[in-house]
Amino acid sequence: MNIKQIDQFMVGIPAGVIIQRDDRKKTQWTSDIQPFRLCSVPTTQSLYYEVMGEQPSFFPSECCPVECVSWFDAIKFCNRLSELKGLQKAFEIDESAQHVVWLADANGFRLPTDAEWEYSCRAGQKNVQYGEIDDIAWYEGNSNETTHPVGEKAPNTFGLYDMLGNVWEWCWDQYDAEVYGSYRIFRGGGWGDASRGCLATNRRRSHPIYCIEDLGFRIARS
Repeated sequence: MNIKQIDQFMVGIPAGVIIQRDDRKKTQWTSDIQPFRLCSVPTTQSLYYEVMGEQPSFFPSECCPVECVSWFDAIKFCNRLSELKGLQKAFEIDESAQHVVWLADANGFRLPTDAEWEYSCRAGQKNVQYGEIDDIAWYEGNSNETTHPVGEKAPNTFGLYDMLGNVWEWCWDQYDAEVYGSYRIFRGGGWGDASRGCLATNRRRSHPIYCIEDLGFRIARS
């Protein structure tokens, strides 16, 4: 995947409604999803290098998902890719204050929201895994403790690959700001997680500068 090809990988996600829950806070809520586009695969190392001129990954391989990237890295990537494609930047970044504003009317690339991510992962199904785990995900049981090229496992019914397993994926949202401050959500499970960690409902969070070798991202557009 390269910059010229990126439009071919963007999948149209239809409008809908999703009921979400947070087991830690014992809460449940309903989210309305507007139509948007989501990349069919996580951002690859080759695309990240083409856009940012950097190769941060612990497991270097052009076709594997980029990892060891922070939430801020993902935000900067989205803005830079938008620039290169002649689109409006989706984020206003104040690096000195580590503050980001989402410009919701912009047509450029962005991170999916937490609700958009789960809605897209489920793809109309009630099950928290959209198929047999070995068919759809690289996880603890089959990954040999490494990432794998994107798109090798079976997609969900929306045509999205690697939503579960391979690498966790940053989302836009903060998680419980009153308790965790600037912490951001990431989703999906990674190559080192057990099957029970690779669920459409599973949600983790960390500081937006956090980096680790099983955490990447995929891009969206409004």
